[in-house]
Amino acid sequence: MTQTVPELPRYADLNLAEPLKRAVAEMGYETLTPIQAQAIPVVLAGRDVMGAAQTGTGKTAAFSLPLLQRLLKHENASTSPARHPVRALVLLPTRELADQVAQQIKQYAKYTQLRSAVVFGGMDMKPQTAELKKGVEVLVATPGRLLDHIEAKNVVLNQVEYVVLDEADRMLDIGFLPDLQRILSYLPKQRTTLLFSATFSPEIKRLANSYLQDPVLIEVARPNETASTVEQHFYAVSDEDKRRAIHQVLQQRGLRQAFIFVNSKLGCARLARSLEREGLKTTALHGDKSQDERLKALNAFKAGEVDLLVATDVAARGLDIKDVPAVFNFDVPFNAEDYVHRIGRTGRAGASGLAVTLVSPSDARLIADIEKLLKRKIELERLDLGGAPDREARRSSADAPERSLRSAREPRQAERSEDGGFERSSARRRPIAPRAPVDPFFSKPYEPPAAAAEPAASAGPSAPAAAGPSAPQRARRKVAALFKPGG
Repeated sequence: MTQTVPELPRYADLNLAEPLKRAVAEMGYETLTPIQAQAIPVVLAGRDVMGAAQTGTGKTAAFSLPLLQRLLKHENASTSPARHPVRALVLLPTRELADQVAQQIKQYAKYTQLRSAVVFGGMDMKPQTAELKKGVEVLVATPGRLLDHIEAKNVVLNQVEYVVLDEADRMLDIGFLPDLQRILSYLPKQRTTLLFSATFSPEIKRLANSYLQDPVLIEVARPNETASTVEQHFYAVSDEDKRRAIHQVLQQRGLRQAFIFVNSKLGCARLARSLEREGLKTTALHGDKSQDERLKALNAFKAGEVDLLVATDVAARGLDIKDVPAVFNFDVPFNAEDYVHRIGRTGRAGASGLAVTLVSPSDARLIADIEKLLKRKIELERLDLGGAPDREARRSSADAPERSLRSAREPRQAERSEDGGFERSSARRRPIAPRAPVDPFFSKPYEPPAAAAEPAASAGPSAPAAAGPSAPQRARRKVAALFKPGG
């Protein structure tokens, strides 16, 4: 007996206006993702939403399309800025993500008269101010730059009807909670609030309880679950061999492009320069670059002008670059949840992808944290780099991460030895080396040396005798008095 697979919902079946359906069709979208299928009807009904889904599953369309549908009643062709107040506010943690979401909203609203704009830091405020002064219905922003415009009185938020907090967990990680609270204080209390996050931490739930009213909870995947279409490998290599490992995997797999994630800005710049010298077209993306440089790096990678994009976690969230075949974790992330977001840059929208993590001996604790998050054991693999000058040394180096990980998984217990010292527990207790004999001279208490005979003072039988040993005293000298006593 064959089971019938339920047909996936289609955009054509949604209750969307014709201009929105036309724009979606031009973008090539036909079938809804699970988060879109569940969230869009709820947002169209005007309910608050608390939504979680794996990264790369289409959260942007899940909130953008129903918001635009509900804002169509306000569209008009007037040139007056007063007829185009901000009615929907979308807040995001990073500049790149804000720019990406703004571009998608513009595409969805292409055949409507609704206006949208984006403001983020790292750019001159004057062009953003000029655009805001013209009036926009949908404003996409990062919290810090939005507060700058609010304080400069470039934007008024008293007519906002919809608020979207996208990648809310990342905003809290960065420390945007005080900024979010300030921004939300400027908004009307009667509004629809949509919170989307890749994970639901206790902090996210507290934020939702404070600002959402009777939200509909939508979870389409287990929190912190990685996409099943991503092939994951953890290779045990030394720090010195990590660049060789990247070359090896790129060659073996025939990869043309890849993300490479590192933990620091300085490490990002250094690695990009090293790979460039080794013949790979590489660009870097990190927080110390200007916004113009960051956008140029992204556009060059999207256009295929560079092969490798070396980045810090500024690029780990939400960036939607299609058909990226692989992600390398040159450094294991300090935060286990960032592992999920990093490898979410590949295998998007059902495509297959490869995630390679290079593990050195010092990464054992970080790998153990990822195991705890993913709720599965990670097996470290060996990567044959070939041409090793000292094969035994490299084999020992490859075994070191596995030994470190094994010790990180198993809590160490201490056993008290017979003489009161501690020895680490093992299958066979190692004998404790006997102590060297101690010279009894060093155990005696301190005794001061015998006092030298006190030199005799100048004449005078009335000098008192020394009582017991004391430090030798210098004989007093006679000094002529300036004034006679009683004179």
